Amino acid sequence: MMHPTAIVFDLDGTLIHSAPDLHFASNVALKAFDREPLDLATIISFIGNGVEKLVERILRATGGTNENLQRDALRIFLDVYEKNMTTLTRPYPGVVPALEAFRAQGVRLGICTNKPTGPAREICEQLDLAKYFDVIVGAEPSQPKKPDPASLMRSIEVLGCPKNEALYVGDSSIDYHTAINGAVTFRLFAGGYLNEPLPNLSGADKFDDWSVHGILTK
Repeated sequence: MMHPTAIVFDLDGTLIHSAPDLHFASNVALKAFDREPLDLATIISFIGNGVEKLVERILRATGGTNENLQRDALRIFLDVYEKNMTTLTRPYPGVVPALEAFRAQGVRLGICTNKPTGPAREICEQLDLAKYFDVIVGAEPSQPKKPDPASLMRSIEVLGCPKNEALYVGDSSIDYHTAINGAVTFRLFAGGYLNEPLPNLSGADKFDDWSVHGILTK
């Protein structure tokens, strides 16, 4: 697929390096319960299934959790993160020129993420990325999270693109399986937060160069 009609992107670890702000909020939440801080690499390994799962994982890694602790830690995490969503978060180098190039070519662009829709949109606004996207679909209570393909299918539908003319770009096994489950062509950004091998993904389906040529590898 050299020239897709539409491209949908994951957000965290794909378009933006958001782990430093997630790391900060995680350690503030842990400190509130006298837990030891976690390093950035560990937090990166926990990213991908939404903030609820991230908080659950940081608690399990530092002594365990229960329903009340999970609720209170999530509240603290969200309070801190909502005030610091773009303190350290930045687009990956080359992302903005690539988005500009695709828009100039008439390719419709969207985002499909497990981050809640509101914060996803706000981050894109604060980083001046929102103007490039025709749709931003995030996690909603009524919709299953990735790797269920429902949010990706919704994104493609809003973009008005046949599924076989769409491309999904992500950085994780969750994104990969989302594309597989939706029968959508996939490209892996190899510079993101991948935490397990994808043996069925060919080298031609990976890129680490955020140029148009880098993404459209075949």
